[in-house]
Amino acid sequence: MTAAAPVTIEDVRTARARIVGKIHRTPVLRSSTLDELFGARFFFKCENFQRAGVFKSRGAFNSVFSLSDADARHGVVTSSSGNHAAAISLAARTRGIRAYIAMPKIALKSKIAAVERYGGEIIWVESVGDVPTTEEYDATVERVQAETRASLVHPYNDRRTIAGQGTCALEFLEECSDLDFILAPVGGGGLLSGTTVAANASLRGIRVIGCEPLMADDAQRSFRAGHIVPQLAPRTIADGLRTSLGDLTFAIISKGVEDIVTVTEDSIVEAMRLAWCILKIVIEPSSAVPLAALLERRIRIDRKNVGVIVSGGNVDLDRLPWTQAAR
Repeated sequence: MTAAAPVTIEDVRTARARIVGKIHRTPVLRSSTLDELFGARFFFKCENFQRAGVFKSRGAFNSVFSLSDADARHGVVTSSSGNHAAAISLAARTRGIRAYIAMPKIALKSKIAAVERYGGEIIWVESVGDVPTTEEYDATVERVQAETRASLVHPYNDRRTIAGQGTCALEFLEECSDLDFILAPVGGGGLLSGTTVAANASLRGIRVIGCEPLMADDAQRSFRAGHIVPQLAPRTIADGLRTSLGDLTFAIISKGVEDIVTVTEDSIVEAMRLAWCILKIVIEPSSAVPLAALLERRIRIDRKNVGVIVSGGNVDLDRLPWTQAAR
């Protein structure tokens, strides 16, 4: 696949065929309580029940299993602060190859533990500040590639990754054929891009809405400006949404997404707690952002069928956002 080629629905279908049996077909939950609260019908696609607890396993498995045997024997390398790192580690272990993970030292302990549990080899990213820059991540990955000849799998700006993430919406639409909206969180844009490709190909007029924290609003600013506006200093509890869009994800999102809305930190915490209490499922802050958009009435959904992608459920149980330890 060339970087210039667009991601198509055929890429998504090919990805599904490649990863079927290697990942879970996740359930869709309903809630009459939330339907009544917001005056709409909700369908929650629960990727928190996915392997590694996150939708990123879809793109990771598609990327790792698309490699030739000759390339795969050198392993894979990626950079990630958590969920993608765990997903790549699991996919590589499943294929029987090595995974090198460039991670920041500030990553959540629970996500570091997941990488180690799945057999990923962590290479710490040395940085001047607390949060590594894109250049510092890239330098670490380039060094690993030079030493190992491992194949790079980008967390989101990669056609294989985007196609894999699109399988989530493909499944969703097979089970829920009459959705008016699909809401998804957006960080680097892999999930939102794949969702857009699948939803637009259905020709059902589904409105795809991206949701992101106000304190990490580069996607909305990029969408409105018509060009990529880099993320500079994100300060959000939604650690999975602190990255900037890539050129591949921006190209898809700018053409196929209806809107991108932002939400406050307080709303993210409230939405996360609401999901735990009403849906009775563990979700992480990034997953709560679409529900936060509903709490803030950012989208007009009266009496509509609304699909919400619950992106993951990996949290640090010792630092839940509503506990004193997290403050």
